[in-house]
Amino acid sequence: GRPLAVTRRRPWALAVLGVAVVAVVCLPLLYLLIRVIGGGDAAWAAFGRPRTLELVVRTVGLVAAVTALSVAVGLPAAWLVSRTDLPGRKVWAVLLALPLVLPSYVVALALLAISGPGGLLGIPAIAGFDGATLALTLATYPYVFILCAAALRRADPALEEASRGLGRGPWATMRAVTLPLIAPAIGAGALLVALYALADFGVVSLMRVDVLTRAIYVEYRSLFDRTPAAVLGLVLVVLAAVVVLAEGWMSRRARGAARSSGRVAPPVPLGRWMVPALAFCGVVTGVALVLPLAVLVWWIARAPSAGDVLENIAGPAANSLLVALAAAAVTTLAAIPVAVLAVRHRGRATRALERAAYVGNALPGIVIALALVFFAARNASLLYGTLTLLIVAYLVRFFPQALAGVRSALERVDPNLEDAARGLGAPPPAVLARVTVPLMAPGLLAGAALVFLSTMKELPATLLLRPIGFDTLATEVWTTTSVSRYAEAAPPALALCVLAAPVVWLLVVRGGREWDELGGGA
Repeated sequence: GRPLAVTRRRPWALAVLGVAVVAVVCLPLLYLLIRVIGGGDAAWAAFGRPRTLELVVRTVGLVAAVTALSVAVGLPAAWLVSRTDLPGRKVWAVLLALPLVLPSYVVALALLAISGPGGLLGIPAIAGFDGATLALTLATYPYVFILCAAALRRADPALEEASRGLGRGPWATMRAVTLPLIAPAIGAGALLVALYALADFGVVSLMRVDVLTRAIYVEYRSLFDRTPAAVLGLVLVVLAAVVVLAEGWMSRRARGAARSSGRVAPPVPLGRWMVPALAFCGVVTGVALVLPLAVLVWWIARAPSAGDVLENIAGPAANSLLVALAAAAVTTLAAIPVAVLAVRHRGRATRALERAAYVGNALPGIVIALALVFFAARNASLLYGTLTLLIVAYLVRFFPQALAGVRSALERVDPNLEDAARGLGAPPPAVLARVTVPLMAPGLLAGAALVFLSTMKELPATLLLRPIGFDTLATEVWTTTSVSRYAEAAPPALALCVLAAPVVWLLVVRGGREWDELGGGA
């Protein structure tokens, strides 16, 4: 038969949709620019303050330390559960991933509870910069662990076998072959960790570390003029841009990593390293998962009215599920046009559009919330104080997580199938809906799951944008801990873990391909 006549049109409608989505994501940046430009000399004075430089240096140090430690923990853990004969590998895979369900501020509260004068364990106080670094590392290493484990499962073992056949030892093979194969996954995990650490508010507030996010909050709360806070927010955006550009440069250098051949690599015998490997997994799981949960259970056990408190979390739990599911669906759908432009219509413009989508993720929730309030009050008053505005904030905050899953899934869809559908007369929207999206389903699920988990734990944006009387589990935790009612904070914190844990279990144990899609991509 004759060849298919494929018509390739400029995707103007898709481009308009993608630009509109990224414009919403970048709305807080526009707010910051308006504030800074309108601030005049006061803005330039805020840029030049010695304190601004101190905040930048401390923020960069915190982000660098958390990212390096997360890779140092997540990468070897991923290798142990994916490539070795570690006993109970599947169980360890779940346990090592489960800290992802714990809000970072809950981990910080647990560390504060066990240390210092009057602490449960009587150890020296864990606070300040070191405490924030430890808490954020324990909360974020699962990003690196999950993505690297997925990439290790996908990597073709033939390349490593060939390396060993040429006389290289196990460590030389890992350096020369394995690490380059999974470099995109390491970069993707490090990017998520760095952006998370840049935007964290709860941990640095509890640990009393003066970084940009905490300083922005203090400026907004203590000053009538919000120009200095906008200046600090703009500095934070610049740091986020540097992180994204650095990850993009590393990803380009790592291009050409092998795809999966469908073969499973034989497990590497640990031998005399078995006990240290088990100890490593046990310590990480114990500190990141068991310890925070044990502290929560201890608080509940001490509370005389814990039963009454448990009865009061049904409403916040339902609200948390509602906004998390809505945010996951909306954010994932919004990521599709941007991913299609980036993958199917590559160019400088689409690359810039994709990179711009990451900027909002580094802004603290308070800046996103205030930016949306600013624009809603002036241009869309009907949205003010509604769930819609709250979900838009989640879209801005967590769009990169959905985009990573959608983009990597789309890269694995054979474009010939789309060409065939167009050649048979299907219009581009029909091709996208009937061919492309169904084939992308595993990656869509992975991205949506990360957005769901992150939304469940989001705090500052929820505090400022939730409708009156709309409480979530995260706001319940924060409200009670802010007045030192820790026993009342424990039930909603545990409820967060219970609701989020099945999502992690489903993707890690039952849905390896979903994490494969996310791990091979960003």
